Amino acid sequence: MSAPTGYLSLDQLRSAVADGHVDTVIVAFTDMQGRLVGKRVSARLFLEDIAHHGAEACNYLLAVDVEMNTVDGYAMSSWERGYGDMALIPDFTTLRAAPWLEATALVTADLQWLDGTPVEASPRRILQRQLDRLAERGLAAFVGTELEFIVFDDSYRDAWRKGYRDLTPASDYNIDYALLASTRMEPLLRDIRNSMDGAGMYCEGVKGECNLGQQEIAFRYTEALGTCDNHSIYKNGAKEIADRHGKALTFMAKFNEREGNSCTACRSSSGTSSPASSRPCASSRSSPRRTSTRTSATSPGASRRPRSPGGSTTARAPCGSSATATACAWRTACPAAT
Repeated sequence: MSAPTGYLSLDQLRSAVADGHVDTVIVAFTDMQGRLVGKRVSARLFLEDIAHHGAEACNYLLAVDVEMNTVDGYAMSSWERGYGDMALIPDFTTLRAAPWLEATALVTADLQWLDGTPVEASPRRILQRQLDRLAERGLAAFVGTELEFIVFDDSYRDAWRKGYRDLTPASDYNIDYALLASTRMEPLLRDIRNSMDGAGMYCEGVKGECNLGQQEIAFRYTEALGTCDNHSIYKNGAKEIADRHGKALTFMAKFNEREGNSCTACRSSSGTSSPASSRPCASSRSSPRRTSTRTSATSPGASRRPRSPGGSTTARAPCGSSATATACAWRTACPAAT
């Protein structure tokens, strides 16, 4: 039997573990900064224990800043109240291979308190509540994302030692739609595309963008919760793959004075179980119950980013500031600024 790819059933995971193709399972969730956090556990322990009861993690993970410092003012987690545990309950519909990591599977978890009640402040739970409200109205939400990032020829550890200054971008000039200059990055870009496909995502393609070393990878739309899960996994995985290639990449909204990195979110709602058209941003005059929007979101505190170097700052507004329910997805998906 070959190593598994795509989404996995629990029986398929058992077979892959028995055959020696999987020995590690990542149990992960998205934090308040849009980052993927969690723990790696042995596949044997996952099948014997965690699959039935979940894993544990400290609740301070939802009450920290970007540097992982604890922040005052949270009712659910503080020095005064104490830093207790919460349970990571695997959502087995998200169990998948992580082909860029050796012998590894990954599952997204829902967060619960130890009494079994959901952690309502969890980004995934916030989105689930909004999707439930849509469902009560006979609507389903679909989202597709297009993310830009900048590739550097420096490794992450070299970039850290440099204080993230004087990094060498992977191209020397504007490479918007340029195939020749992008070819230099193709070993990395191909690895990212194929790895995400192997994790059950539908990667549509990649193109060069305007900033030095800038690229955009787009993914086929799917239901909102799945897109947001994929979004966090993709960003984390792309960085891990770049590290393996001796490079660094950033999704930071405004890395320098040139063009920033956008997160274009194509969102639609439909009164049916599947979208009425093949592109969620498309006009849908045929269905009066279907609405579509296209939003460019960036980092925490910014919902737009300028396309021209002339505007070096972005308007301050909550990420996902639209009143539509699907916009709440971007509290899960967009905010990683690194």
